[in-house]
Amino acid sequence: MSLESEIRQIVEDAGVELYDIETVTEHGKTIYRIYIKSKNGIDLDKCAQISNLISPLLDVTPPVKGEYYLEVSSPGVERKLKKLSHFENSIGESVKIVLNDGTVIKGKIEDVKGNTITLLTDHGKEEINFNDISSAKTYFEW
Repeated sequence: MSLESEIRQIVEDAGVELYDIETVTEHGKTIYRIYIKSKNGIDLDKCAQISNLISPLLDVTPPVKGEYYLEVSSPGVERKLKKLSHFENSIGESVKIVLNDGTVIKGKIEDVKGNTITLLTDHGKEEINFNDISSAKTYFEW
């Protein structure tokens, strides 16, 4: 079983979903960041609980070489969409997508089938191939 699979199991056993895992360097420090989500939202207590559950696993199976900091948080209302599953879990939400050619498309995710993401935009329905996306994120109109 992979480290991500083991983390996913711990997260799901705690009643929430694993959204994403990333390793970043900020201010010269390595951060192993685990994003969790729930339909009921994520609070600080849930992040602390997941961190405490995952820490023993990472003590035995370090996710990176050298020193790192574990951070468990919510991906937030406005979050990056990097995997097809992120798009699938965001159906009905507003997104801003930048294509590989620089074109920017805004709309609501209507459907995801295979590698095709269907958006409802001001110009009607648009189908976008996942492989043509450079970056994407949800956005909330305040």
